[in-house]
Amino acid sequence: MGKIRKGVLGGFSGKVGPVIGSSWNGISYMRSLPQHFNDARTPRQLQQRAKFNKAMEFLTPIKDYIRVGYKTYAVKKSAFNAAVSYVVKNAVGGSYPDIEINYQRVLVSRGDLTPPKDVAATISERCVTITWSDNSAEGSADALDLSMPLAYNVLKGQAVFEIAATTRSSQSVVLPLPSNWLGDTIHLYLGFISEDGMEVANSVYLGSEIMM
Repeated sequence: MGKIRKGVLGGFSGKVGPVIGSSWNGISYMRSLPQHFNDARTPRQLQQRAKFNKAMEFLTPIKDYIRVGYKTYAVKKSAFNAAVSYVVKNAVGGSYPDIEINYQRVLVSRGDLTPPKDVAATISERCVTITWSDNSAEGSADALDLSMPLAYNVLKGQAVFEIAATTRSSQSVVLPLPSNWLGDTIHLYLGFISEDGMEVANSVYLGSEIMM
């Protein structure tokens, strides 16, 4: 229990609720008790932590890509944090501890630039070739927009990508793949960025292929 030494307007010593009163060199002061938090492990909290960790696990190898791909969403948060929030909310599912990513629902780039059309991809001779139709007359698309191909190896937790590779009007891009990816399943994405770097398109998921 705290003790008042000089009336109701004076300092006090001891503990009153969450406050401790004391003095030093004749100066009275108060400080709050340190807060103690339990590491709560309710099913809901475990579920949310697992979803967050799964999103982080996927996005960390492509941080440099995400900085560009989510740049228009970096408002009061980093582009990476914006991507984590999106992936957790839209692309991570399951019940703890069986949490999985739906790769088709992942956006590795996100924005209002018109995305490409008729996109297709094939893997051969340790390269992925991505093609699309030139839709530069539609919406905000421009012939000089630049492709952003990305290949993701989940098994190895690695990715290869290019930012500002070929133009939209070129209708194709070739991305070399590491030789030690042979036999692994590769998830493929294609994004676009405007020539001035100010606009980004929602990425397109191209499916997955085994690298032969």
